Amino acid sequence: MNNSLLPTISVVTICFNNLEDVISTCASVDNQSEYPTEHLIINGSTDGAIDEWLSTNVQPPYRKWFKIINEGIAGNFNQGILRASGEFIHLLNSGDSYASNTVLEQVKVEIINNPKAKWLTGKLRTQRAGKMVEIGKPFRKKKLYRGMRSVAHPTWFVKKEVYNKYGLYNKEFKIAMDYDMMCRIANEPSAFMNVIVAFFDNTGISSRKYVQSLQENTKAFESHYGYSINCRLWQIRLKLLYLLLQTPTGKFLFNLKMKVGLENA
Repeated sequence: MNNSLLPTISVVTICFNNLEDVISTCASVDNQSEYPTEHLIINGSTDGAIDEWLSTNVQPPYRKWFKIINEGIAGNFNQGILRASGEFIHLLNSGDSYASNTVLEQVKVEIINNPKAKWLTGKLRTQRAGKMVEIGKPFRKKKLYRGMRSVAHPTWFVKKEVYNKYGLYNKEFKIAMDYDMMCRIANEPSAFMNVIVAFFDNTGISSRKYVQSLQENTKAFESHYGYSINCRLWQIRLKLLYLLLQTPTGKFLFNLKMKVGLENA
């Protein structure tokens, strides 16, 4: 296929004092069979390790980096989006990595095959209860109140025009800025890719402060759709499941769930 007809993709990576994660994420981008139009690194670090590595090691021509301090996660997402020139934008956090070296190639095919889709999601490989699992389901607006457990943000490829229409990530949210964005773009046509897009680093803030993220989820949903008993009850359910998974009994039950193929339920 004529490369001039292929969709263009900007990859944005935000980072904060985590050089080894940046190195691994950059390697996963550089190993792609189809390179992105650009790989933008938004560096919020207070030390100089990442700056030094980027400056003293040969980087591919599509990689650019910017020092942005005190903007937070949502603010640094926004700084990357504002600078992106690609038709689609993928936010690949430092520490996350592409699941294979053909992900961007596969995603471009999916974009071509779904010309009406304004945003696409795929599958994610991560850990739950100490076990590697694959999660990811098609987006369903009627289940939006349930959060984004199976519509994982590291798999999103969003048209820049969507951000232009709905605005950037809300810096009021410290964790649930991605869920808030999903609530805002829920009416835009989407597509699900049966592709494992990324390995998710579950040491980040959304994993370490999971209970706090549930509280933010309720705030985000209700800011767009009003008071919701369904949302509140679902967040309680998720909190109880999370606490259960910290126990031997919970891990045993989750293993049984995996054996019958329901880990993505």
